[in-house]
Amino acid sequence: MSTPRRVCALGGGHGLATSLRAARTYAEEITAVVSIADDGGSSGRIRAAAGGPAPGDLRRCFEALGDGSMLTAELGWRFSGGDLDGHAIGNLLIAGMVGAGDDLLGSLDEVGRLVGAVGRVLPATSQPVDLVADTGDWEVEGQVAVHRASGIVRLRLVPPDVSSPPEVGEAIAAADQVVLGPGSLYTSVLAATLAPDVVEALAGRGGPTVLVANLQPDVESPEALDDQLLVLEDHGIRPDMVLLDEAFDGEMPETCPAKRAPVSASGGRLHDPVLLGAALSTCTAANM
Repeated sequence: MSTPRRVCALGGGHGLATSLRAARTYAEEITAVVSIADDGGSSGRIRAAAGGPAPGDLRRCFEALGDGSMLTAELGWRFSGGDLDGHAIGNLLIAGMVGAGDDLLGSLDEVGRLVGAVGRVLPATSQPVDLVADTGDWEVEGQVAVHRASGIVRLRLVPPDVSSPPEVGEAIAAADQVVLGPGSLYTSVLAATLAPDVVEALAGRGGPTVLVANLQPDVESPEALDDQLLVLEDHGIRPDMVLLDEAFDGEMPETCPAKRAPVSASGGRLHDPVLLGAALSTCTAANM
């Protein structure tokens, strides 16, 4: 059983950043594929004012993969007061670099160079997108609204035929291991995997694709893991394995192999990157 050397992690928010920090403990090549659909907070204000991708989750990835320099450490520092109130330095840096250039990936690669990133950060889609959820009775649009919605039966991107950078599919295909989550099922995991090119690339893999289960209930998704897996399958995503904390006390999934390991920090509310890395390093095709 060999440790995965090339890892591609997909998602958004703090969960993806944690998986990237975990991957740093065992992987030699790391690629983050990030949802850029956020329309809340600083990211939403920047999208409304200047267009471009939501920078917040991209910033968190650079924080996780950066070299620990002052710039990396302060990417999340936020202004207080005035027109810049609430904006993180990193959000403005990313938005400025993207706005000043005509190459989205080139601009993100330059940010990665500035922070000494040990991996590459790629947007899940080649252009900004919005999330739309169908509850069966009505539709809600926008990531913030989707996060607050209940009874979601289907999620899609607008525009629906949006492409992904070719590098995204290449990274997924070349990875020894793909990691999904942890994070919100709809606004993190699915938001990063809904693009047709991503769905196709994931379907073409031989595995392993590992879903890192949340430590706390996800208010917007079904509680049972089998129901969450069914939601993913309905959207074309089929993990090969679910990674659970050793303290997980819910029903074990019946539709997908599961592995239990100590992955939570003290208090059990957050994943510990070192423990998560140790567990993920053993999630290989040999033990699927």
